[in-house]
Amino acid sequence: MNILIALIPAIGWGIQPMIISKMGGRETNQILGTGLGALLVGLVTLLLTNMVTGAAFWMSLLSGAFWVIGQTGQYISFNRIGVSKTMPLSTGFQLVGTSLIGVLMFGEWKGAGARVFGFLAIALIIVGVLMTTVGEKSDGKDNSTMAAALTTLLPTTIGYWIYSVLPKIPLLADKSGMSYFFPQMLGIFLGASVYALVMSKGKAFSEAATWKNGIVGIVFSLSALAYIFSAKANGVATAYVITQLNVVISTLGGMFVLHEARRGRAMTFTLLGLLLVVVGSVVTAFL
Repeated sequence: MNILIALIPAIGWGIQPMIISKMGGRETNQILGTGLGALLVGLVTLLLTNMVTGAAFWMSLLSGAFWVIGQTGQYISFNRIGVSKTMPLSTGFQLVGTSLIGVLMFGEWKGAGARVFGFLAIALIIVGVLMTTVGEKSDGKDNSTMAAALTTLLPTTIGYWIYSVLPKIPLLADKSGMSYFFPQMLGIFLGASVYALVMSKGKAFSEAATWKNGIVGIVFSLSALAYIFSAKANGVATAYVITQLNVVISTLGGMFVLHEARRGRAMTFTLLGLLLVVVGSVVTAFL
C-alpha cells in the first residue's frame, strides 16, 4: 500500500505535462489554471485538517509563489521544444541546483565519501541532460530554438530551487509537511494571478482555456499531497526516488502520446540520457 501511495506523485507529475499540452491555451491560461486547481485542493485540505502554523505561513506562501516562476518557464519551454526535450532538462537543472544548495547551506552529504559520490551523481545528471539534447541531425533552426528555450528554462529553474529549499529551513521544520501545504498552494495561486494580470491584463481570468487547465493544478496538488504521505510512510529518500519516475513517464509520453518526433540517434541518446538522470537522482537521494 505504501508503494502505491508513492507511485501517485510519480504518475501525477509524469502525466501533468501531457495534460497541459492537451488542454491548450497560452502560458498565462496554463499557469493561472494550475494556480486555480492548486488553490481548490489547498482549501479542501485546509478544511479537513485545519493545519496552518503562523510562523511558517508566510515562508510557505513565498515558496509556492517561487514555484510559479519555475513552472512558467517549463510551460514556455513545452511550447518551444516540446515535453520530451523539456522534462529531462528541467529535472536535471532542478536536481543539480537543489543538491548543491543542500550541501552548501544545510551541510548535506556529510563526509568525503558522500561528497565524492554526490558530485559524481551530479556529473551523471549533467551528462544525461546533455545527451537528451542531441538531435537527429545538425539543424541551425533547431539549435536556435533549443538555445531560446534554455535561456528561459535555466534562469526560471531558480524558482524551483527556492520552492524546494524553503521547507528545509528550521522555521518550516515540520516532518508531516501538512502545515505548509495550504499556504504553498495559496502562494501558487497568488503568484499565478500576478503573472496572468501582468501578461494578459486580466483577460486570462475570463478565458475558457484557463478553467480547462484547472485540472492540471488539481493533478499537481493531489500529487504533492500524496508525496507528503509517501515521505511519512516510506521515508524521504525512498519517496523521492520513486517520484523520479515522473521524468521517465513525461518524456516517453511526450514522444509516444504527444508524438514529438525523436528518431534514430536522437531517440537512443534521449533514452540513455534519461537513464543517467534517474540514476544520478537515485544516488543523491541516499547520500
